[in-house]
Amino acid sequence: MRKTLFTTSALVAALFALGRIPAQSAVETRGETPDLGRRFDALLDANEMSGWMKTMTAEPNQVGSPHDRANAEMVLALFKQWGWDAHIETFQVLYPTPISETLELTAPTRFKATLTEPPIPGDASSARTANALPAYVAYQGDGDVTAPLVYVNYGMKEDYDTLERLGVSVKGKIVIARYGAGWRGLKPKLAQEHGAAGCIIYSDPRDDGYSAEDEYPKGPARPPHGIQRGSVADMTLYPGDPLTPGIGATENAQRLAIKDSPVILKIPVLPVSYADAQHFLAALDGRVVPPQWRGSLPITYHVGGGAAKAHLAVKSDWGLKPIYDVVAMIPGSSDPDQWIMRGNHHDGWVFGAEDPTSGQVALLAEARAIGTLVKQGWRPKRTLVYLSWDAEEPMLLGSTEWAEEHADELKQKGLIYINTDGTSRGFLNAEGSHSLQHVINQVASEVTDPETGASMLARKRAQLEVLGTNPGASEEAKENAKIAADPSRDIRIGPLGSGSDYSAFLQHLGLPAVNLAYGGEANVGGVYHSAYDTDEYYTRIADPGLRYSHALAQTAGRLVLRFADEPAPPQRYGDFADTVGNYLNEVKKLADAKRDAAELQAKMLQTGAFHLADDPNKTSGMPDALKPVPHFNFAPLENAVDRLKKSAKAYDTALAAHAASLPAKTASELFALTRETEETLAPETGLPGRTWYKNLIYAPGAYTGYSSKTLPGVREAIEQERWDDADRYVAITAAALQAYAGKLDRGVQLMNSPNTTAAR
Repeated sequence: MRKTLFTTSALVAALFALGRIPAQSAVETRGETPDLGRRFDALLDANEMSGWMKTMTAEPNQVGSPHDRANAEMVLALFKQWGWDAHIETFQVLYPTPISETLELTAPTRFKATLTEPPIPGDASSARTANALPAYVAYQGDGDVTAPLVYVNYGMKEDYDTLERLGVSVKGKIVIARYGAGWRGLKPKLAQEHGAAGCIIYSDPRDDGYSAEDEYPKGPARPPHGIQRGSVADMTLYPGDPLTPGIGATENAQRLAIKDSPVILKIPVLPVSYADAQHFLAALDGRVVPPQWRGSLPITYHVGGGAAKAHLAVKSDWGLKPIYDVVAMIPGSSDPDQWIMRGNHHDGWVFGAEDPTSGQVALLAEARAIGTLVKQGWRPKRTLVYLSWDAEEPMLLGSTEWAEEHADELKQKGLIYINTDGTSRGFLNAEGSHSLQHVINQVASEVTDPETGASMLARKRAQLEVLGTNPGASEEAKENAKIAADPSRDIRIGPLGSGSDYSAFLQHLGLPAVNLAYGGEANVGGVYHSAYDTDEYYTRIADPGLRYSHALAQTAGRLVLRFADEPAPPQRYGDFADTVGNYLNEVKKLADAKRDAAELQAKMLQTGAFHLADDPNKTSGMPDALKPVPHFNFAPLENAVDRLKKSAKAYDTALAAHAASLPAKTASELFALTRETEETLAPETGLPGRTWYKNLIYAPGAYTGYSSKTLPGVREAIEQERWDDADRYVAITAAALQAYAGKLDRGVQLMNSPNTTAAR
């Protein structure tokens, strides 16, 4: 039995009695009016945000550090000062921290990796690393191994396919992979699956160093000794505390034994800088790697597997540690049991200026402005819940444990979860539930870009038009350019995978969610998860004057206000229906392409084409034979999408006709129905082999990590040659879409009821 977070109606009465929320006044209007938006914008103060950033990034801020807790307590005090009802909710999570670590080249020469990040001239923060985590990735498997070294490029599935063709095995060896092309945790996971004894991950300068931009401090790119920390827990199975899947990690929660957690790796893993990595890569022998495997270090890249050997050892403290989620509420005046949730995490790997503090200060600025509006007499119709998460970096621990602990209540009350993480100079990027596409376009049209003076929507349209007309543009980019060039059409938002705190809400509970960020101009990936993500770096390079943190507060805050006050739901379901139709077309093309590839490969194996094409003087292997691909029965999904499009069109048409005159009761029922509609996409069945993920439209890919897989039950079954699962999930997904359409039909009935039409 899960505890109730708040009895909202009682809270409303109590806050009225205390005078924390003023009585209804004449300033309250129906809907989020332009005047309210302008008043909100005027209350946002970039200078104040800059002060919060300096304070929050003054010391290393990783989970378990004194400064992480101090930041949570500071955020709590600010919420209370601004009139929010706020508290800290604590969970006890497994969070390993390093006791000792060693990485050495033992043959043919000797070198000991520094595993440190020296201070950067002009960046005082980078010298305050006494309490910082060293080079480390969380949830790797402790161990002490000495073995030959093999370079595996990005360490993704296709790279192991290439190694097989090159005749190279990683069994019993230590692999060295470069960051990029896929999520960090997949690199050691795939290495482990292929029998490797350990894994080293480094950042090649081709991807985020001097080959991309000038190095910090001259420019934004990763300096030679920059190290990317992170988590390697297998979040493709489930995020959150590894010992309490599906339940909140409270003090008395029933926990798995560490050895039984499927998301904790079994092999030791360390991240290193490219300054250290160069010594290991230069020692490799064997075949020269394919052209696409070559980085930008001044060496010839070899595969290895022979004379070069490494010693890798990691020992960690595997204890439980407290984490601190800050939860703040302003109850709604008319629909207090309908929650608008807005979150950003406050923990970092070291100082965390861009990731996550640039988003955290935006959230604080919104909360202060909303608190001021309430003191001036405005009140939201629906309850606002602002959330400052802890322990996002180790694998979404704070948000996941909170969502799991309050799952029953959230399914009854949650209307939307609005997430941000880091932000920087550039263009608006929005991903989320596709029914939110129209309202996000509307909000983007209301926010002014601080560098050009154009609206954020106009600037995004221009970006998409240019990208789609560049030489070599993909078909998707060309289609996006056509859409962007048509002012009558909304630009698309992307689907959500994983990597931030929306995951438990969207993919486990089935609640609508969106993730917002600005970026694309400052190239802040160069200091990602390193000791150089400092206030000095952020305010000089990533976002001088915090203009885009300010813009992020405007964007997320205006979206909050719309959902808090609109007289009718802002969702438009035609966008969702059309997009799901596109996803179905993609899956059908995937099946055809997979079938063609299997047939072609079978002929090549039969004729000996691979053997004839190989260099006779070099060792080579044959690729694994692809399974013949059957024809799948997509009819249930095709029928479901057809019905969905009709139901969505009817809903959107009815909403356009009735939105301005809905009776309060009907509007409240429609808002509740938006939650129920999205929840149909996340039945208890879940995805095959990873049932924590229940959403049948959006999921992180089992072999992509952060990147989204759409229609994942069907798509990944085809990709992974699980033919029975493909047909099974065609039926399961079709049933979910039919239920979704049924909810839309119910909405049409509500809007066309005699009571509604009589009110017009």
